[in-house]
Amino acid sequence: MLTAEFDYDLPDAAIADRPAPRGESRLLVLDREGLDRHQKVRDLPELLRPGDLVVVNDTRVIPARLYGRRAGAGEGRIELLLVEKRSEREWEALAKPGRRTRPGTGLEFEGGLTAEVVEKREDGRHLIRFGEPVEGHLERLGHIPLPPYIKRPDEPADRERYQTVYARNPGAIAAPTAGLHFSEDLLEALRQKGIGIAPVTLHVGIGTFKPVTAELVHEHRMESERYAVPEATAAALAQTRAEGRRVVAVGTTVVRTLESAALEDPAGTGTVRPGEGTTALFITPGFHFQVVDVLLTNFHLPRSTLLMLVSAFAGQERVLAAYREAVAEGYRFYSYGDAMLAERRAIRLARTAAP
Repeated sequence: MLTAEFDYDLPDAAIADRPAPRGESRLLVLDREGLDRHQKVRDLPELLRPGDLVVVNDTRVIPARLYGRRAGAGEGRIELLLVEKRSEREWEALAKPGRRTRPGTGLEFEGGLTAEVVEKREDGRHLIRFGEPVEGHLERLGHIPLPPYIKRPDEPADRERYQTVYARNPGAIAAPTAGLHFSEDLLEALRQKGIGIAPVTLHVGIGTFKPVTAELVHEHRMESERYAVPEATAAALAQTRAEGRRVVAVGTTVVRTLESAALEDPAGTGTVRPGEGTTALFITPGFHFQVVDVLLTNFHLPRSTLLMLVSAFAGQERVLAAYREAVAEGYRFYSYGDAMLAERRAIRLARTAAP
């Protein structure tokens, strides 16, 4: 399968650089008959069914972008994007400009925080050793790591808006963006309709920005990410499946968490068990979904792993046609943009064929 098969044309003006109020974004609904409907995210309580279980990702974005300078240098700002914690004081990070951050380079930040570049790796990551644990400095020094396609600096409002209202567990360097649409009122409206809500955690890593450069899809390699499934969520999933009700994933990160956990079931039944793990699962057309029935997701970059996942879930031709329609109808794209609600293609066909 060619990466070029997941391309589409998107004008720059369609990329949202600021969000709509929570719940007010447009929602393109791919219903069971394959028809498209244009609604709002706030309509979800009417679009979902009583008894559905909505699974959300409660990771919290950390202000992972730091600006400092080389020790003793009067000029030359250094930018770090913290990627993964390795020990109490050591982090893997991306550094700009890379030519100024060779091993042994000392770094200085406001407030007396210091660091040293320990190692520079072939994959472009740097191992940074801070003079003290950096977490206590991030709220003061750190910046929200907005995606590179948002062509503006982060602003104070992004600290709240580039975060879900149910974010609990710090560790992500990018938001699970489908969850940005939910307000507390919308969550309560879902509960009032008899729709359950359960959390998982997947700490979104640098892989969310990693482009697919391989010509053939299967040659791409995903970055691993850490996930956790609480006991209460595993129990709710088991009950939902046993009663023949639907699992609704809020975002591709939830899909990858649940389907990764299902693949770990030693009995091979697709049961999602509680616990922690890591996943580098790459979902492409032909993947056998075992858990998720409905997906709420934003509109993703051309040729991206996220677009491939959505295409695997709802049908490649159907999804790309929906993207073309969204462009024509003036939908807003990417992290701060509008959303799509799609039912899993295989489930829809199976129900149609059932007696």
